[in-house]
Amino acid sequence: MTDKITVEKIQEVRHLNSLDFFARQIVEGFITGLHRSPFHGFSVEFAEHRAYNNGESVRFIDWKLYGRTGKLFVKRFEEETNLRCQIVVDTSSSMFFPTEKNVNKLQFSAYASAALIHMLNRQRDAAGLSLFDEQLQFHTRARMSKNHIQTLYARLDELLKLKYEPKQRKLTRISDVLHQIAEAAHKRSLIVIFSDMFENEDAANLFNALEHLRYNKHEVIVFHVHDRQYEEALVLEDRPHRLIDMENGEEMKLKPQEVRKLYGEQMRAFYEQIRKKCLQYKVDFVTADINEPFDKVLTSFLARRSRMF
Repeated sequence: MTDKITVEKIQEVRHLNSLDFFARQIVEGFITGLHRSPFHGFSVEFAEHRAYNNGESVRFIDWKLYGRTGKLFVKRFEEETNLRCQIVVDTSSSMFFPTEKNVNKLQFSAYASAALIHMLNRQRDAAGLSLFDEQLQFHTRARMSKNHIQTLYARLDELLKLKYEPKQRKLTRISDVLHQIAEAAHKRSLIVIFSDMFENEDAANLFNALEHLRYNKHEVIVFHVHDRQYEEALVLEDRPHRLIDMENGEEMKLKPQEVRKLYGEQMRAFYEQIRKKCLQYKVDFVTADINEPFDKVLTSFLARRSRMF
């Protein structure tokens, strides 16, 4: 069985090729796994077989089926759907956590975004990209052209090379950005958001922004990108630690064993509040642990896409 692909596996051979290469590896590995999972029969692009007619192109002949049956069949594919997907990535300072590992939340988001772009492209759907911290730093509307897709890969590749700079801390203003995207994105787009949800404002502002997206007829998936080991379970050595807020520089000294239970309860309560609000607005809220394979991201995306058509 094909191994599930995680960011750490990609990092092991990162020097070998470009981001679009790894995007293909993620997607192809995922699709292979679909046919050996409870999602059997769920198709990404393939629709059905039909008999081969003499004289037509052999490009889409299913040679594996020929080997089993001795007959020539051609793969038929779904028609173009013209789905427009706007991928929104949080690039604030907290997304560089954890700094002591090879993989951080920003890198996970970049790879996952690249995989979605590849999947959209193979389905003949359009992809756009928005990057933000305190404000919208980059935005391009969804398109399908080859040059456009390569531009998106190049922009995401730049994110992989960024390093955390304590002297250049960037806050998160996700609510302001989502209001802008609600108006700027193509009508009835699928908005896919990658963020750790560490908003520097009242949570009500975030909920208002999500409501704005839905009011403008956009479909929305929020991927809560986090390192569960540290950010939810607080798995640290039981000794005194000095924790520093990566966005505002505030410091706190604590002993994990004294606050672990209360911390976990409060974090879970906070995210449960967001999850319930998303459910109220018919927004998919998906936890995306950076230590896990990309399967949950891709499966959630396909599930939402299938409900749109």
